[in-house]
Amino acid sequence: MQKVLVPFTTGVEEIEFVAIVDILRRAEIHVTTASLDGNPVQGRSNITIQADAALANVMHEPWNMIVLPGGLPNAHLLRDDSNVKAVVERLRSERKSIAAICAAPTALAAYGITAGMNVTAYPACQADMESLQPSSVYMDDDVVEDDFLITSRGAGTAVAFALRLIAKLCNEQKADEIRESIVA
Repeated sequence: MQKVLVPFTTGVEEIEFVAIVDILRRAEIHVTTASLDGNPVQGRSNITIQADAALANVMHEPWNMIVLPGGLPNAHLLRDDSNVKAVVERLRSERKSIAAICAAPTALAAYGITAGMNVTAYPACQADMESLQPSSVYMDDDVVEDDFLITSRGAGTAVAFALRLIAKLCNEQKADEIRESIVA
C-alpha cells in the first residue's frame, strides 16, 4: 500500500488540504496528516482540523510521498520546520515523490529541491520561486510534474493536483476511476 504524509500547520488552505487527503483516501492510499505538534490546527478560513499525528512521531516512517499543502503562514512555517525539511530531503535521497501546492512550493525551492526542475506555484509566488531557485523553470500550468516532483497552483487546482498524485502513486487508470467517481 502506498503511504503519503501530509504535514500542515496554522493557516493551511483548507480546500487544498481536504481535497488532497479525501481524494487520495478514495483511491485507498494510506494518508497520514501530521500537524507540527500533534494539536488541532486552525486553517486560513478559521476551520479547525485535527491531525492524525504529530510530525515528530511519524516522520521516520517509510513514506512513498510527502505533500505540502499551501496557505499562509502554513507554507512559511513548513519551510522553516527542521522536521519537514528532514523528511523532504530523505524522500529526495530515496527518489520518492515530493509534492506541493499553492505557496508551499516555495518551501521546496528554499530547500533546493526545485533546482533545474519545471515547477509551478500560486501566481504571487512566482518571483519567490525564481529568486530562490533561478535554475528552475516556472510554468503557468495547473499541475506540473517533473520526475519525482509535482507542484500545483492553488485551491482551484487542488482536485486536478490530487488526481495527478494518484496517477503517480498508483496509475492513470486509478486516477481516471476516481475522476469519474467525483465527476471531475
